[in-house]
Amino acid sequence: MPDTPAAPAAQPTPIASAALSAEDGKLVVLARGARARVGAVEGAAVRDQDGRTYAAASVALPSLTLTALQLAVASAVAAGASRLEAAAVVTEASTLDGAGHAAVRDLAVDAPIHVAAPDGTVLGTVTQ
Repeated sequence: MPDTPAAPAAQPTPIASAALSAEDGKLVVLARGARARVGAVEGAAVRDQDGRTYAAASVALPSLTLTALQLAVASAVAAGASRLEAAAVVTEASTLDGAGHAAVRDLAVDAPIHVAAPDGTVLGTVTQ
């Protein structure tokens, strides 16, 4: 997904997969499933303040382009979420796209965003 000029890509800080909590590990599983279900470039999942989860895949239409993380955040907001606890993105990229990063930060300045490879291996976590 293309980055927006106002939102540069973020480099995740390496973290061991075993360091993820069970709840954050679930986000990676949900993101992998969303990506695989439609063969999308990316899959993402977020957890809101009430523990509810929302998963999405990237969308690339002639009239609409959304990263998986943007769509997961939008789904959470549409369901009434006002804060995010954590997020995960499954992608082949080594960085977190700026647009998805910005969407999460709109609802949580400190929520970890885990970036994982398509096989579920956690590449790192963005915390800022």
